Amino acid sequence: MPKLVYDFTEGNRDMKDLLGGKGANLAEMTNLGLPVPPGFTITTDACRYYLEHGSVPDSLGPEVGDHLSALEDQMGRKLGDHADPLLVSVRSGAKFSMPGMMETVLNIGLSDESVHGLAKQAGSERFAWDSYRRLIQMFGKTVLDIEGHEFEHAIDAAKKAKGTRNDLDLDAGDLQGLVETFKGIVKDKTGRDFPQDPREQMDLAVMAVFNSWNADRAILYRRQERIPADLGTAVNIVAMVFGNLGMDSGTGVAFTRDPGSGQQGVYGDYLQNAQGEDVVAGIRNTVPLQDLERIDGKSYAELMDIMATLENHYKDLCDIEFTIERGKLWMLQTRVGKRTAAAAFRIATQLVDQGLIDMDEALTRVSGSQLAQLMFPRFDAGSDVTTITKAVSASPGAAVGKAVFDSASAVEWADRGEDVILVRRETNPDDLHGMIAARGILTSRGGKTSHAAVVARGMGKTCVCGADELEVDVVGRRFTSAGGVTVNEGDVISIDGTSGTVYLGEVPVVASSVVEYFEGQLDPSEDELLSAVHRLMVHADHRRRLGVRANADNGPDCARARRFGGGGVGLTRTEHMFLGERRQLVERLILAEDDKTRQAALDALEPLQRGDFVEILEAMDGLPVTIRLIDPPLHEFLPDVTDLSVKVALAGDGATEQDRKLLEAVRRLHEQNPMLGLRGVRLGLVIPGLPNMQVRAIAHAAADRAKAGGDPRPEIMIPLTASVQEMEIARAQAEQVLAEVAEETGISVHTLIGTMIEVPRAALLAGEIAQSAEFFSFGTNDLTQMTWGFSRDDVEGSFFSRYIEMGIFGVSPFETIDSEGVGRLVRIAVEEGRAARPDLHIGVCGEHGGDPDSVHFFHAAGLDYVSCSPFRVPVARLEAGRAAVLETTGGSDSR
Repeated sequence: MPKLVYDFTEGNRDMKDLLGGKGANLAEMTNLGLPVPPGFTITTDACRYYLEHGSVPDSLGPEVGDHLSALEDQMGRKLGDHADPLLVSVRSGAKFSMPGMMETVLNIGLSDESVHGLAKQAGSERFAWDSYRRLIQMFGKTVLDIEGHEFEHAIDAAKKAKGTRNDLDLDAGDLQGLVETFKGIVKDKTGRDFPQDPREQMDLAVMAVFNSWNADRAILYRRQERIPADLGTAVNIVAMVFGNLGMDSGTGVAFTRDPGSGQQGVYGDYLQNAQGEDVVAGIRNTVPLQDLERIDGKSYAELMDIMATLENHYKDLCDIEFTIERGKLWMLQTRVGKRTAAAAFRIATQLVDQGLIDMDEALTRVSGSQLAQLMFPRFDAGSDVTTITKAVSASPGAAVGKAVFDSASAVEWADRGEDVILVRRETNPDDLHGMIAARGILTSRGGKTSHAAVVARGMGKTCVCGADELEVDVVGRRFTSAGGVTVNEGDVISIDGTSGTVYLGEVPVVASSVVEYFEGQLDPSEDELLSAVHRLMVHADHRRRLGVRANADNGPDCARARRFGGGGVGLTRTEHMFLGERRQLVERLILAEDDKTRQAALDALEPLQRGDFVEILEAMDGLPVTIRLIDPPLHEFLPDVTDLSVKVALAGDGATEQDRKLLEAVRRLHEQNPMLGLRGVRLGLVIPGLPNMQVRAIAHAAADRAKAGGDPRPEIMIPLTASVQEMEIARAQAEQVLAEVAEETGISVHTLIGTMIEVPRAALLAGEIAQSAEFFSFGTNDLTQMTWGFSRDDVEGSFFSRYIEMGIFGVSPFETIDSEGVGRLVRIAVEEGRAARPDLHIGVCGEHGGDPDSVHFFHAAGLDYVSCSPFRVPVARLEAGRAAVLETTGGSDSR
């Protein structure tokens, strides 16, 4: 076995993998000559061995014994000695900070005999018995799995008997009585006496820390923070120093800057005559750290010097825990402190201005997720609110409005000036107009990649999905929660798309100044936060290799994407242009029984499509615009088969001929699995009139823009290609139409023709397809569905949570790219596609294009650009810059 135990003098801050964050930082402070109690660290290797084998390595016991002996020699005391005991703490410490998720036990070494030695050593009977009762209480909860309330009730009873609410009023006799009570609880709950052997106490505490790595709360935290489950935790054994020796002692927490705002100053809390858990538990009220200057000026001055030393050394905000023992300051822990999104941006640029880091390093100190937090409006957390339910946080933001239950009402109410929240069981493409009109969307079904979620994120619209505790009654125009709250149409609700929480009534909203900055409405030089965001965005743009485009289907979205820094359009979904009033024209096309009627419907649609494309090309003048030809199956533009069947059946002989024909068409086009049926390139090859009309509209729109002096750069994307033969035929059809329009108008606009890679076969045969396609764009939503065999609209709500609990994946593959499976297909397609066509331009237009972690993958895979919703463009720009910096510096993410 490798070395399993390291003295603090043997480690440093770069050994976090082995010593954990706490152990590595204790070693670093020791090396800096700061006042750190001596101790040693049991490595994560030992923990991983224990978790795998169910027992510790044979060499661990002797190594711990050797280091314990060295610690005893250094301190001049023996662990648990009856006359002059050495006491130690046993503390967890993983590579990544997991505050409060794992275990700590203080005062190891106390027993019925050594408690008297501690009293003599400290000159305080009360202190000794207080320390002993703390040990039994912490040991009982942490090591012996006794419910904490058993001890808390005993303390409350002792204080009640004393006639006080303050634990400091309990004297030595009271605490000695509590010790006996606590020992009785241990005996009663475990069937054994509290262990009196100090080494047994320490060994059992170490095992408890190892086991706490897989405690429910630790597992949940790791999933939330995406911390790998196989890292394990180190264990730190540290000589005890005491903040509960009297009013000249105490314990506290300090930050070198405000973690909420990033402002420099004195931030933290201090509690006299207390140990660390008293501060965390809130047993007594702390005082601001500034008060320590009055209480103990010498220790305060020393602490300020140490805080400055640590911030300059770590070159970052530091979170510090300390204890003062009878006027002597001891440093118990430091780590790079967690901070809010706003603080992260401020601190990064402040450190640049101080000369501590450069702009490359500053980029690694912030993240796209933090930028997203800053971009969306938020509810005022301090307000008095009534929570209805909590569901899936589908699209961030804060929205307040009156509940409405269909899209027509949403539009009608919004047109008369009402703010509305569209409430549906689930949404479909027909709801788009209502979604646009609404301030936010709430659905009782679906997940983060449902229709409502995807469209809402694309529009920057607040959305909460999958609120399955709500019974949505569309006919009755109300919903009822599991808790019995009923909301009728017109009642005001508030939805938080960041947390997934739904509130009754109006919750005050705080607007985002960052969005106003990206919109060009605010001068960044007039605000510290906006200045920080601006500087980091400029540097990210300078450093990034990846282009960033937007998924946008209309002129206003394109204009917003351009203001937000988008370098073109990576996906225009033309099917969205066939909804609303135009749906009747599509129905006429589908129902056409002869070529003349079919062509008349196409002729009616073409000028409308042409106008759409003119608007988009004008908004993105001089930048590429990738337009996907119609992708979904035609049945999506027809009424629901069940609803229409019922309507015709109820009407009987009175059913209209139009309804009968419509029902016949719906049944004819019905497919068991339409997402794998007649759609995409297949639809264009079987019914070529529709995609050819679209190509003609694109070509005419480009010619119109060129005549107007513009610089149109359209790109035509063939969806769902799975073979080179499909691509060759579809391309030939498109090129023929482009040539015809060029001859008609006298203007030839260079138009790339490429394909969407969303079928695994296309990725595997990318080399062949690239011989005909001039560009690839990965449709990672469908590619993920087909690779995993998942139905996106079904799986998130049915079993994804269980899959995450079981560790099958740490995050939904629809949220962050599955780099091993789907990612391998992407790499194959990039490699083989470029081998066949070296100038092949490659991007991604699925939801993953705006996901921070996925952007890093696409950078490494060699893509040319990512495309995402307009609101995610700044996030993708920032992450693309960070990816380039991390690649060139060989550094790790500092978040």
